[in-house]
Amino acid sequence: MRVDAGGVGIEYEVTGEGRPVVLLHGFPDSGRLWRHQVPALAEAGFRVIVPDLRGYGRSDKPREVDAYAMQALVGDVVAVLHDAGAPKAHVVGHDWGAALAWAFAAFVPDHVDHLVALSVGHPATFRKGGFEQYQKSWYMLLFQFKGIAERWLSNDDWAHFRAWAGHLDADVVIAELEANDSLTPALNYYRANIPPESWLSAGRQLPPIQSPTMGVWSSGDIALTERQMTNSAENFTAPWRYERLDGPGHWMQLEAPDEVSRLLIDFLPTEE
Repeated sequence: MRVDAGGVGIEYEVTGEGRPVVLLHGFPDSGRLWRHQVPALAEAGFRVIVPDLRGYGRSDKPREVDAYAMQALVGDVVAVLHDAGAPKAHVVGHDWGAALAWAFAAFVPDHVDHLVALSVGHPATFRKGGFEQYQKSWYMLLFQFKGIAERWLSNDDWAHFRAWAGHLDADVVIAELEANDSLTPALNYYRANIPPESWLSAGRQLPPIQSPTMGVWSSGDIALTERQMTNSAENFTAPWRYERLDGPGHWMQLEAPDEVSRLLIDFLPTEE
C-alpha cells in the first residue's frame, strides 16, 4: 500500500486483523527488519502496519536534508495510520524508528495507544547520556560529513560498515541501500536532526509522554548505553516498564526474535 504524505510517497504493508500496531524501523534498515515480529503479532491478534520510512525501501527519497527533520517523519506516520484506517495504534520503534516513536507520542498523543522503544531512550535522556554515551556516538559526528561518510561506509565492499555494525543482515541491507540509492537519505536523518551544534544544548523540550511505555535495551548494543534508556522514566505521566536483554546486540529483533516478540505481545493489549 502507498500513501502520499505531503508530496512524499510512503509504502507500507498491513498484516493480520485486530488492534493496530505500527512498527517503525531505523538506520540502515527497511520494514523488512520486523519480519520475525510481524507473523507473531498477527497471530496474537494484532493488525500490523509496517512502513518503509522515507528514504528507505520503496518509499520516496527526497534530496533535501531538511526533508528528514522529525516533524516530517511524524507527519508520515500520521498519514500512514490515517490511510490504513487506524486513527490510534500501538507504536513500536527501533533506532531512528524509536526516536520517531518518542516524538510521535509526545506531539500527537491522541494517535498513540501504547508505546515501545527498542534501544533508543527518550531524546532528553539521550542528550544527558554523559561521556560514555558520547563516546559510543562517535559515528554520529562522522555521518555529518556528506560524501565522506558515504565513502567510509561503502568503500571496500562496505568493510567499515560490516566491521562496525555487526548487522546480521549486512548483505541484504547493503543490497537494499545500493539498489534503492538509500545511503545518503539514511544519513540525512542524522544531518537533519542531530547536527553537531545541538550536541551540547538541551534541545527542544518534549511534552511528557502520556502513553504506557516499555523500553527495551540489549547489553551488546554498540551504540547506546543502558542509562539513556533507564533514565527515560523521568519523562512520563503514564506507566513505564523497562526490560533488559542480556547478550543480543543492537539489532535485537534479529538476534533474539522470539524474546522481542514475546515482550511485545506481553506488553501490548489486544483488547480495548
